Amino acid sequence: MNVAEVMTAPPVCVAPDACLDEVVRRMTESAVGSVLVTEDGALRGIVTDRDLAVRGLGGGLGGTARADEVMSPGVVTVGATDDLQSAYRAFRRTGVRRLPVLEADRVVGVLTIDDLFLDVFRRFADLLGPVAWSVLREPPGPPPETGA
Repeated sequence: MNVAEVMTAPPVCVAPDACLDEVVRRMTESAVGSVLVTEDGALRGIVTDRDLAVRGLGGGLGGTARADEVMSPGVVTVGATDDLQSAYRAFRRTGVRRLPVLEADRVVGVLTIDDLFLDVFRRFADLLGPVAWSVLREPPGPPPETGA
């Protein structure tokens, strides 16, 4: 399985000159904990909720400060066609929670720890379904009605 099969796409992106108010608005609207900072489709950095708290408000910056003032520029990435195991290694090696996904130097998605958890849970569900049916000796369906 490759990264593109599990990643979240499209990524939430802002320009380097986007104000922090805009960054927060985009994160809130999309229910994400980070936005990618891109310029002409190329990745320049990432702004996480922690960056906003520590470097933004914690650093005395207001909502009019620019994204590139608080972003982390040294972003670890994975390729869309990379094997999922390489993403697991990147997460273990770096301790980050989000990996921008690139295809020919263009950002196409984001792979998060949560995406990997969901993949693992889906795999468990696929395995447990047949086991549960054989234990219960009945096919899945609605619960039986009670006479109450």
